[in-house]
Amino acid sequence: MAKARSPKVAAGASSAKPVLLSGGNPQIAKGYGDAPVQAYIAAMPGWKSEVGRRLDQLITQAVPGVQKAVKWNSPFYGMEGEGWFLGIHCFTKYIKVAFFRGMSLKPVPPDESKSKDTRYFHIHEDDQLDEAQFVSWVKQASQLPGERM
Repeated sequence: MAKARSPKVAAGASSAKPVLLSGGNPQIAKGYGDAPVQAYIAAMPGWKSEVGRRLDQLITQAVPGVQKAVKWNSPFYGMEGEGWFLGIHCFTKYIKVAFFRGMSLKPVPPDESKSKDTRYFHIHEDDQLDEAQFVSWVKQASQLPGERM
């Protein structure tokens, strides 16, 4: 006899809108390429979606040929054969940009990580994004060996 699906799973299966996990992070199926990243960005709640679109544009313009994927409900950006250099994740009050080799960037992004090499850059709703600095970090990060995940 087939096991009945829970109402939560059954409702989610027919819903076109992704579920938001704790902190408002969209639950997007693992996938490679631009489409799953764009689905994640579209599902980012409130002001975060507009900022996510801008971050994606800046990354794509700064690093021609950048590879994209969604893994662990977060977009990742990397270079083919070199691994992932950057990840994005939504939290309740901010967007976290993770530079996986952030300690090697100049200047070092401001927010610490438990990982010795990773540094974070947090973007809050009313922050003015310094696009020139962000693009500089992205270009630098894309030249470093990435994370294999």
